Amino acid sequence: MRILQLLKRLPRSLSTTGLMFSAVFFAVSLTPSLIPRPLLFQALLSGLALAAGYGFGVAARGLWSYMELPVPRLRVRQILKGFLLLLCLGVALGFLLQAAEWQNSVRLLMNMEPIEGIRLFWLGLAAAAVFVALLGLARLFQYIWRLLARKVHRVAPRRIANVIGLLGAIILFWALIEGVATRLVLQTFEASFQQLDALIDPEMEPPPHAGATGSGASLVAWDGIGRQGRRYIALGPSRSDLESFFQHDVEQPVRIYVGLNSAESIEERTQLALEEMKRSGAFDRSVLVILTPTGTGWVDPGAINSIEYLHRGDVASVAVQYSYLPSWLSLLAQPGYGADTARELFQTIYQYWTTLPHDERPRLYLHGLSLGALNSQRSVDIWDIVGDPIHGALWSGPPFRSTTWRWVTNHRNPGSPAWLPRFRDGSVVRFSNQYKAPYRFAADWGPLRIVYLQYASDPITFFEPEALYRAPGWMSEPRGPDVSPALRWFPVVTALQLGVDIATADRAPIGYGHRYATEHYINAWREVSNPRGWTDGEIRHLYSHIGDLPAPHHEDSAT
Repeated sequence: MRILQLLKRLPRSLSTTGLMFSAVFFAVSLTPSLIPRPLLFQALLSGLALAAGYGFGVAARGLWSYMELPVPRLRVRQILKGFLLLLCLGVALGFLLQAAEWQNSVRLLMNMEPIEGIRLFWLGLAAAAVFVALLGLARLFQYIWRLLARKVHRVAPRRIANVIGLLGAIILFWALIEGVATRLVLQTFEASFQQLDALIDPEMEPPPHAGATGSGASLVAWDGIGRQGRRYIALGPSRSDLESFFQHDVEQPVRIYVGLNSAESIEERTQLALEEMKRSGAFDRSVLVILTPTGTGWVDPGAINSIEYLHRGDVASVAVQYSYLPSWLSLLAQPGYGADTARELFQTIYQYWTTLPHDERPRLYLHGLSLGALNSQRSVDIWDIVGDPIHGALWSGPPFRSTTWRWVTNHRNPGSPAWLPRFRDGSVVRFSNQYKAPYRFAADWGPLRIVYLQYASDPITFFEPEALYRAPGWMSEPRGPDVSPALRWFPVVTALQLGVDIATADRAPIGYGHRYATEHYINAWREVSNPRGWTDGEIRHLYSHIGDLPAPHHEDSAT
């Protein structure tokens, strides 16, 4: 009964100004962003926008009263509020009628089937549920604030009591979120993903040849590598696969992977990786790639398969797992652990690599996707390697928190777009996407080659917290070819849209969003590692052999 009474009183307790702003924010949330939104994510976004608009409206009304600005007479105020509320509702309705068309403006760019309409009833119901839940939390916070303030007011002046009550409510809520909810959720997720990581797929047999990681002769036990590590070891191209494609003898690629269960500490795992590399002959290959996986330990098959084919199997690669969790959870639970692992692995391998004769050691490259790109960039300090530099790096889908990537982007050459910058003379850093291989420059590549592979429609790369109050640079004209021309910047709401886009980035078709295609890895690795003896026609044949895009895209990828 108590809950029913509260629900009955809820409409009367709502701020009219807050509702007007809610309607506008709701309408704007229906406009397109970078990724097509499924109904559930659109409902979540619209609910968040309703709550943000309501909070903004209540705050604006409170500020108006606090500043003692003039207020119209009651009758005029009622008429004005009614007119503005109807106007805002009309705007929301008009935006609802355009919602499907706006979503299709993104879907068509990504070669997806258009949708015919949006289920407005379910969208409205789910968005209202999110709004009510957030409003309930806000009012609970307000109740605790006032309760603490009243108690403090017995011994302190009112304003001081209000400040202390506010601080107390913030501390209490933060403690509940940080100390109870977050830890409970993270522990639950970690236990679940740890069990998933330990699962051994029935079709995954330990490799038969002694040189492979996880074999009977390996220093790394097969069951300790982890699920993603076993897939990385077992599903790569075999020597016979490569020889079938090239029609001549080639090398068997060397893949080394050390899982979280392979050793107790970061130092032990990286040292184990080095010893396994020595045992398997990794330093005898022409190319050596230090891979930094994503949070779960996953290595993008397209990234490693492409360089192994480009160099005809004469490639060794190594990765060390640092988490069981998906990347976003890994950042919450262990924000520095991935970077620590990547840094320790690089330093361990680099120190040994520098002891080898220059004319006998392999060319050394770095690679990472997403969180792996972030941690891979953090693994190396340019001042530590300037005397004996590595040969290059390919970082795909670098997250917006990547300081090196952001610095280069912010210092790009005037006139080049933020989504595909040109940096200085191009002798060190170049950018690539699904439409263009790295730009050609007048200057040749230097001894160190770095390529960022990024899609303009990738929100993990192009999210900006500053979108709350200003338009991101990548929204300026000209825009990326995979970004809807109907996308517009709106204060607060655009940041919410991009935040929801991050959650749906892996739902985009291959070649868009945060799903990087093998063809585009081939183009990028061709620039970074400079494989010999490939013609453009042979590259197109490689696309058709190991690529994962529909056939019409192959010609575009070669441009």
